[in-house]
Amino acid sequence: MSSKKILWVDDEIEFLRPHILFLTERGYEVETATNADDALALIREKNFNLVLLDEMMPGKDGLTTLNEIKDLRPGLPVIMITKNEEESLMEEAIGAKIDDYLTKPVNPSQILMACKKFLESRDISQQKITRSYSQELNQIALRLMEPLDWEDWIDIYLKLTGWDVELDGVNEPHLRDIIYDQRRECNVEFGKFIEKNYHNWIYEKDERPELSVDVVKNYVFPHLKEGKRVVFVVIDCLRMDQWLTLEPFFYDYFNITKNYYYSILPTATPFSRNAIFSGLYPIDIEKRYPELWAQGEDDDYSRNRYESRLMYDQVRLLGYRAKTEPQYVKILNQEEARNLEKNLSSYLNSPLFSIVVNFVDILAHSRSDLPILKEIAPDEPSYRSLTRSWFEHSAIYAVFKKLAEEDVTVVVTSDHGSIRSLRGAKVIGDRETSTNLRYKFGRNLKVDSKHAVYIKNPKDYKLPQRNFNTNYIIAKEDFYFVYPTNYHKYLAYYRDSFQHGGISLEEMILPVVTLEPK
Repeated sequence: MSSKKILWVDDEIEFLRPHILFLTERGYEVETATNADDALALIREKNFNLVLLDEMMPGKDGLTTLNEIKDLRPGLPVIMITKNEEESLMEEAIGAKIDDYLTKPVNPSQILMACKKFLESRDISQQKITRSYSQELNQIALRLMEPLDWEDWIDIYLKLTGWDVELDGVNEPHLRDIIYDQRRECNVEFGKFIEKNYHNWIYEKDERPELSVDVVKNYVFPHLKEGKRVVFVVIDCLRMDQWLTLEPFFYDYFNITKNYYYSILPTATPFSRNAIFSGLYPIDIEKRYPELWAQGEDDDYSRNRYESRLMYDQVRLLGYRAKTEPQYVKILNQEEARNLEKNLSSYLNSPLFSIVVNFVDILAHSRSDLPILKEIAPDEPSYRSLTRSWFEHSAIYAVFKKLAEEDVTVVVTSDHGSIRSLRGAKVIGDRETSTNLRYKFGRNLKVDSKHAVYIKNPKDYKLPQRNFNTNYIIAKEDFYFVYPTNYHKYLAYYRDSFQHGGISLEEMILPVVTLEPK
């Protein structure tokens, strides 16, 4: 351990020599001062890592000294040591930005523990994390050699995502690289698993995970049936790791219950979100609502403008009998979010209120087009951080805080995630082929089978047929589709962009979170 410098300020410092010797034997370098003025002079001259400060001293007392220390060195941790256990003193000390306090008499072990908390906690945490993650990653590598079911994949993805988020507060880039490589290896096997099992899932009702078509039926309607008011929030394109980053904002306001489901394929808004709101697979949506696909085939907005109607029809078929129709609002910008915040009470007159929030999806798309966003969020940790910063300062967060004051149940989910696309896959198609980078539909599509799932007959996967001889290709792992024309130009342009529509853990496994106000 590199030597850490501690300044101990106490007018009776001679009585503390055994404590100082105890710390010195454990590698700390301790200097002392018997009054505030000497202590402040030392702090001006030298760099200390921690100050132990007596509360009662002749001349300047501990609280006065504390304020002057914080003026000199705002980031220097100060532990106050006091005989006074009065609550008012503790509150005053906390208000003065004290970092911790101990009550006299203190023993050497208490002092050591307090010092470790501020001087070694990061190193201890990193060592523990490194040992723990190394063992867990080895276990995952062994699990990949065995047959896995859909529950196993949720468990693996939650572990990988949880570790990745936890590393945001730890300086361990090497370990993050190992986890990223492990996740890429998992996505290789996950792609094989989906290719083998997905077709059966969409024709079964029991031996399969919950899919997009089950979300409202299983997580929204049961609360309506019990007579509760429900607010259903879909944050478009929110990944599991982004939810984990946002989750702490809800701790003070809600009791949280988490479940998980798989997005249908393609993991793109026109398919997956319409499936959530309708409870139907895309082919059935096309049959029942042909106008959804009649125009703007590459326009996500056009294909998702009927969500209010789809939701109403779904809950009526499930048995919704309220006199008031469900309410619905889509939030595309901050102004619309502020309007929702102002008028929230009017929307809650209905037993069911659905909110679609598009910011994260807009962020993902904008990152591809705006170089400055790619500089601000060059990787997944910074992408999470940007999502967190948006939410913390958004009117949407204010809406959630208002909902916590209401007698409502809030269900939050995402329609699909996204993956950081790093490898190009060459695809051949005609001019009528769709433009999406992680999935395409068209005629006579050709792509390497290692990079994508080829769907010859869309009806087999409950996808819209559209035209005669229409095929689909859906990218696996972190591949994105590039045409041979100007191949290198577009390969470079879209590399390292967040895309969705394909088969990956990040796009398919999603949270469904039920929030009950405290």
